[in-house]
Amino acid sequence: MTIHHDKMAYGRLASLTDDFSEERLQAMARELAEEEETVREYDKMIAGQLYNPADAELVAMRTRVRKLFGEYNRSGEDEQPRRKELLEQMLGSHGEYFYCEPPVRFDYGINTHVGDNFFSNFNFVVLDCAPVRIGKQCFIGPNVTIATPVHPLLACDRNMRPGPDGQKFDYEYARPITIEDNVWLASNVVVCGGVTIGHDTVIGAGSVVTRDIPAGVLAAGNPCRVIRPLGEKDKMKLPCE
Repeated sequence: MTIHHDKMAYGRLASLTDDFSEERLQAMARELAEEEETVREYDKMIAGQLYNPADAELVAMRTRVRKLFGEYNRSGEDEQPRRKELLEQMLGSHGEYFYCEPPVRFDYGINTHVGDNFFSNFNFVVLDCAPVRIGKQCFIGPNVTIATPVHPLLACDRNMRPGPDGQKFDYEYARPITIEDNVWLASNVVVCGGVTIGHDTVIGAGSVVTRDIPAGVLAAGNPCRVIRPLGEKDKMKLPCE
């Protein structure tokens, strides 16, 4: 067997065996630090990495959506067109019909995506530091919280600390949440980061969803667990049938 050597590649590899001076190592460290600084805190947040929520861009994004949902929550029942405009500005994307009973609250809004025929009742809170994707024909009961953020478990990692500008901040990360089509979240449900709820599932009132729930089931409890499958015996005779 003949081995062919790439002289140019070999030369580059050979340079890796050279001794590096302390100055060269420090220069390489500075280059790496500069590369890290060019990554937006927003991109770190969406990617599920530790990020600084006190970053100026993130603060501006949160301020923007707070102004929007502040106006939305103060609006009257006779201002439905304006409510629709405000929701369109808050949400990342939406389906053909969507409505939220005031009050609503978002961390960013633009990371929340809802499908056709979406409805949420009073006090819908979405901490959308990671993407929140909600499918078609989803009903959200009152006082439901969807929370993607996660704090480090150890206090030494979680505690507030001073930033380069002297402002205090804490490190956080976030996990996405997916709620598939035809899901009903009853009153006071909390959905934690990293969870997927399968299509055609019902989550009972007061549940805390900490892990994935499969499709087509009734689930409830703290932590939320599957009670039973949903099926033909649950079908109701509608007036039009």
